[in-house]
Order: sequence, then structure tokens, then C-alpha cells
Amino acid sequence: MTELQSSPRNKKNGSSLRKGESLRGNGGYEYRWTDANGKRHSVYASTLDELRAKEESITKDQCDKIKTEARFVTVNEMFDLWKQLKRGLKDNTFQNYQYMYLQFVAPSLGKRRISTLVKSDVKRFYNTLADERGLAISTIDCVHTVLHQVLEMAVDDNYIRRNPSDNVLKELKQNQALRGEKRRALTKAEQDLFLNYLKRTPQNRHWYPVFAIMIGTGMRVGEAVGLRWCDIDLDNGMIDINHTLVYYRHAENGCYCNIHTPKTANGIRQIPMLGFVKDAFLEEQRYQAENGIRCEATIDGYTDFIFVNRFGQPQHQGTLNKALRRIIRDCNDEVFLKKKHNPVLLPHFSCHSLRHTFTTRMCEAGVNVKVIQDALGHADVSTTLNIYADATRDLKKSAFEEFEAHWKGALEG
Repeated sequence: MTELQSSPRNKKNGSSLRKGESLRGNGGYEYRWTDANGKRHSVYASTLDELRAKEESITKDQCDKIKTEARFVTVNEMFDLWKQLKRGLKDNTFQNYQYMYLQFVAPSLGKRRISTLVKSDVKRFYNTLADERGLAISTIDCVHTVLHQVLEMAVDDNYIRRNPSDNVLKELKQNQALRGEKRRALTKAEQDLFLNYLKRTPQNRHWYPVFAIMIGTGMRVGEAVGLRWCDIDLDNGMIDINHTLVYYRHAENGCYCNIHTPKTANGIRQIPMLGFVKDAFLEEQRYQAENGIRCEATIDGYTDFIFVNRFGQPQHQGTLNKALRRIIRDCNDEVFLKKKHNPVLLPHFSCHSLRHTFTTRMCEAGVNVKVIQDALGHADVSTTLNIYADATRDLKKSAFEEFEAHWKGALEG
């Protein structure tokens, strides 16, 4: 098609129209072009300058091989493609990614066209999750992981030039307003308060074995609730970790459990029982026998789970964390009633904090890092070293505080 010649039909305010441009009956302008697949497209504008700006954008897209249909593809549609093509993830990880996306991204940002997204949109979305929905940075991190992968696929497939979520989470983590309290281990005093409270309160005594065993072994919560009686050797004091129990709670599929192998080969391991851990297993055994409780569940061929509820169904992370919140509240209420000066109180913590607590106790005892790595089932020693560094830093700080108190007392004396 040759460039349109000036005429009353294609002139407005004395301006000549170019190839593909035309003047519409309503006084606006239209630009029509054919893509590489032979498909015709049109864009409209109220002024010629606005139309020319759109043309430049279209020309740049064509030069960069950006797909024309990208202008109409939403983030949700790209997620559907990602979901079909994604490989190499364990099922529980993949299911969690889908849950996070559908719960937090799909109803809002997911409806946006990919071509319109800019970095500030993603940043604003994360701020909304943190400020209005009250999500922890760890949850936003999980949301970011799947969203970033979806947008990266859009870049790879030439829907967009660059990923608008690049470095956004890093910047938010550096923002003091978003930083929550760092997940930490219980101190020795907090640990003792917690376990002693469970032991001496009848309404909480049945929770003592599972939480004591988690503190004394460093097991992940899925490993702990997935333990079967055949996985422990009470005579030789050894625990075999060879699988994990994963609990799903999804809007589409309802609630269900699956058995999975550990994420890495290092996850398959043996953990020696400490004395109080062995006693906790024996206590759970007695409690179930006295109350007529036995496992009634079979999951992927696995049965005879140790930690079950009164209906014989396996415990799961949600139930345990809910119990922890109630226990922390009641324990602290009891401490407040005693009106002691500078009392020890339980911080808000989750099951995973008990794994950090186990690691910290081992660090305090001077256990070799490789032994800690093996006990925790870490594939990468750097993961262990990060926890070790935190623990030794806190230990050094505590030691210097005691050292300062010693000097203060000596100087005053």
C-alpha cells in the first residue's frame, strides 16, 4: 500500500495522513496494519499526534518481535499457560504456588493486561498485600516467586520486553515499613517456659509430645506429623526420616493429604533420640492407649501415623499452629497474673520456629556444623551456616551482656 495522498477525506487541520492512517466519521483517527501472521489490526485515537505515538509503539514492538496479541493477554491467561508448561517442581510445591496465585494475584493484578504492567504496579500490589491484607513478608515472597515466573515466561515468549517484577521484592524487603519481626528461635528461658507450661496444664498436656519432639529433633512439621510408629526405634533411640505428610486446603479441591518424599536426598536421614524425646514418644504411646486412640487413616499406602487427633486422623501444620497461638496466649496470661518484674513471656512463633530452636540449642552446645546440617537434612551447608551465624551472633551478644554485668559489678564493688 502506498502512502495516502492528501485529500478532503484524509486531511484534518491541514495534516496529511500516512500509510495505514485514515480519518474516521466521528472526527477521530484510525491506524490499520497487518502482522507477521497476516492478521489485520486497528488502533484508534482522537488526535493525530496520539495516533502517531501508538504507531511508533507498534513499530517498536514489531522490531523487537513483541507479539501483537500481547496487548490483549492478561496476567491470568499467562498464568494458565505457565501452569500447563511448568515442570520440575514437587507436587506440593506446585500446588502451593497455584494456591498463592489464585488466592492473592488472580482476583486483582491477574486481571490486568500484561502489556500495561509497569514496575510501580507490582510494587503497589505488594504494598497492598502487606499493608491492607496484613501478609507476612514470607507469604509475599511466595506470591512473588510464582508471579515472577509467570511474567518471565511472558518475556521469553515476546509478550513483553522486560519483567516488571524484577527486583521489586528486594526493594520492599529493604523498606523498614515492611520488615516484620525476624523469625527467631526460642531462647532457653522461653523454651523452658513453653515446655513446662504444656507439662503442668491438663488441657494442654496432650500437646507436649509432638512439640517436645519437634524441639528435640529439628524435624520439619510435615516430617513430624508424617512419622509412623515403624519409623522410630525406641530400643536403639533412632528416628528414620524418609517421607513428609503434606496437607492441602484449596478452594477448588477441598482439604486432603498426600505423602511426598523429601525435597532432596539429604532429607532422607536418621536422627538420634535425646532422652526427653524418647520419653515424649513413650508418653504419646501411653496417652493413646489410655484414651482408645488409634490411627484410622491410610494416605498413599501409609498408615499407623504417630500424631493423630481423637478421630484417628493425622495432625497437620494448620492445627498445630492454631494450638500454638492459643497456648502462647494462655501461658502469657498466666505469667501476667503473677505480676513478676521483667517476666519471661512467649513470643508469637510457629512450628517452624521450633526447628530454629533445635538448631540454636545445638549451636550453643558447640556441635559441629556438618552434624547440624545432617540432622536438619539441609542439602546446602550455606542454609545451615546462615542459621548458625544468627545463633552464634545472638549467643555472642548474650555473652557480652553477661560480661558487661560482671565488669559493672566489679567496678561498683
